[in-house]
Amino acid sequence: MGIILTNVRKNFGEVGVIHGVSMEIPTGDFAVFVGPSGCGKSTLLRMIAGLEDTTGGSISIEGRDVTDVEPAKREVAMVFQSYALYPHLTVFENMGFSLSLKKTPKARIKEMVHEAARILHLEEHLDKRPSELSGGQRQRVAIGRAIVRQPKVFLFDEPLSNLDAELRVQMRLELARLHKQIGATMIYVTHDQVEAMTLADRIFVLKDGVVKQSGKPLELYDNPDNQFVGGFIGSPAMNFLPGRVLGREGELLRIGLDGLDRELLAKVTTGLSDGTSVRVGLRPEHLRPMDGGFNATVEMAEDLGGVSFVHARLVDGRMIVMETRGRRESFDGKTLPLGANADEVFVFAEDGSRLH
Repeated sequence: MGIILTNVRKNFGEVGVIHGVSMEIPTGDFAVFVGPSGCGKSTLLRMIAGLEDTTGGSISIEGRDVTDVEPAKREVAMVFQSYALYPHLTVFENMGFSLSLKKTPKARIKEMVHEAARILHLEEHLDKRPSELSGGQRQRVAIGRAIVRQPKVFLFDEPLSNLDAELRVQMRLELARLHKQIGATMIYVTHDQVEAMTLADRIFVLKDGVVKQSGKPLELYDNPDNQFVGGFIGSPAMNFLPGRVLGREGELLRIGLDGLDRELLAKVTTGLSDGTSVRVGLRPEHLRPMDGGFNATVEMAEDLGGVSFVHARLVDGRMIVMETRGRRESFDGKTLPLGANADEVFVFAEDGSRLH
């Protein structure tokens, strides 16, 4: 059954922040809520945890309506951005604290804490205090504190934000391994779409309190329903260029690019009148130098070894990013005619919806 949200709404006074969200997360899935700051993802997570009341709609966990159930009785455990460890307690005492409050027998506490420590590779640190640990180890302790409670659902609210880049990568791998090992339902909130892509079974992309699209990571990447999802999922982000429909060539749509005096062909079957305004989406890895392309003058290249991100300026002053792999030639200062294959061109209507 998992977690089911039905038309969930949240208002703070007269201001609505969650607008009729419905979703289903199957038991054992790793779901990620992703979106820009202020989109409502943390509020939605806190509503599932019971830390925020719902203004409307219902929330059920494993078939039980928990909409009005207090947090302690929802069988969920939450891991926050802040580790919130007790500095005067050892790792063992921090991890077993909630069990001690429940008057769990000491032998059982020892068994559960040692099992969580084994899963998280913390056995040699159980007698240490938080000040003796690295940031990644402290976060593992916070996760271990959640594991010993044996919840039905784990909730993570941007738990890696305080870690440096290398530790974030390491902890992402550890979280993915942890999910496979214990098989629990997990919901993870982040604004980092790379975290979302690498961790999730299913991603929910939020904007302004609404789910704009949900699906498997590569489904969202390959087939965004709208311009917002197309631009948010992917790094570097999708390039967008305004244009107008010029007509058709069989199954292909001819699009004139505004201000660039060039055309692109796109594999779009939707019937559109000539002159209709559209926005063309081009992923950096789909752009390449090709005859008849639109001119772009390279201003800078980020050479990262196996991949390079080429930043170029169009004749109308806008910037565009192209990704290249395995090419060591210098593009600096060169003017390149850029284009993409018709089946790699995304086309969006003025309202942001995807045209197929």
